[in-house]
Amino acid sequence: MTLDALGGLRQDLSGDALAYRPLPRLAPDSPALRFLPRRLRPHAGLLPHAAIGFLALVTFLLGFDRIDDSFGPVALVSCLLPTAAVLLTVSRPATAFWLSIGSTPFVAYLSGYDGWPWTPNSFAAHLFVLVIVALRTGPRAAAWMWLITAAYATFTSFFLSMGSGYGFNGAEMLFVSALFLLVIAVVQTRRQAAREVTAQQTVTAVERSKRTLLEERTTIARELHDVVAHHMSVVAIQAEAAPYRVENPPPELEQAFLTIRENAVAALTELRRILGVVRAEDYEAPDAPQPTLADLDGLVANVREAGLAVDLTVTGAVRDLPQGVELSAYRIVQEALSNVLRHAPGAPAKVEVSHVLGGLGLRIANGPARGLVKPSPGAGHGITGMRERVTMLGGEMTDGPTEDGGYEVAVFVPVQREGADQ
Repeated sequence: MTLDALGGLRQDLSGDALAYRPLPRLAPDSPALRFLPRRLRPHAGLLPHAAIGFLALVTFLLGFDRIDDSFGPVALVSCLLPTAAVLLTVSRPATAFWLSIGSTPFVAYLSGYDGWPWTPNSFAAHLFVLVIVALRTGPRAAAWMWLITAAYATFTSFFLSMGSGYGFNGAEMLFVSALFLLVIAVVQTRRQAAREVTAQQTVTAVERSKRTLLEERTTIARELHDVVAHHMSVVAIQAEAAPYRVENPPPELEQAFLTIRENAVAALTELRRILGVVRAEDYEAPDAPQPTLADLDGLVANVREAGLAVDLTVTGAVRDLPQGVELSAYRIVQEALSNVLRHAPGAPAKVEVSHVLGGLGLRIANGPARGLVKPSPGAGHGITGMRERVTMLGGEMTDGPTEDGGYEVAVFVPVQREGADQ
């Protein structure tokens, strides 16, 4: 622990005592400039530098006011050393602290003031330096500066006493500086904690988004696994049964169906091996067939029973679509209506299914929330899942609020016509 503490001292104050660390300009959106009008903020970047210059001027005037004789070398040294320490905090904060603490006895001796070890100007300068350096570094450096100041005040009190005619002001320095540094340390600690919380929240949000994306992809993979596995099983069974439906089939035909069946079984085995890993341990394949667009009437009826006023419109020439498209379209409508129930309770909704020449169009829109039921926050899965399904099918999706305060999801999925060139 002692070695760690000494390492902190070396890092903050002694190791790079002469290091050049210029005070940066304030950004226009800095919280320190909130009190200024917005039009003046871009021009107030040097406000901290101006404040330090003002404190240096105060320090100089305090020292010059105590000089009774004519302006000479003694007055110059006693006025300029504390002033230089304050100004040095702009570029070399550690150097400024050591200059302030080291010049204190010389300034007190040269000024002949009845105060020990700090004269009025060196007292003010040291306080200014402690505050500025603490603001520019951190609580650890502030603690070290106060301890060094306390050690210096104790040393001068016992070994460099100037006699009873001089009042000792070390206690006042330690008390006042402790108050200032304590307030600064508390403020900096709270700001650091707030930054860490914000950073952690950002990381958590990113991780939650990634986890949501993976969960949706896993769900899609499970469903597609069931769909494809079903079709491959049907192909294998039909290929095995086909030769028995023809009397005296030629050997070439039997061999062709046998090859088809073997390939279907091999593909099914490989599919289960690869895609089966996405199933959770507690996942059970559904007993009923996967839903399609033909099941939308039942979905809408269930949603209406839950209190949602929804209209379903189907346009165009209805035709059979690939089962993956049918399933994804059904899931998109299902998730969109679930979002309406959660985020806009009491709002009317419209579902439009358009069978067009080049594919399938979906539009789910709702108005603003109505009634006394408050919207409930979602887990962020809905839009992500819909986008994943649309991307998987090579389609396009747009979503966003509408002018009347509602929300709209529009999807187009390209579907190649049967018989078209592959």
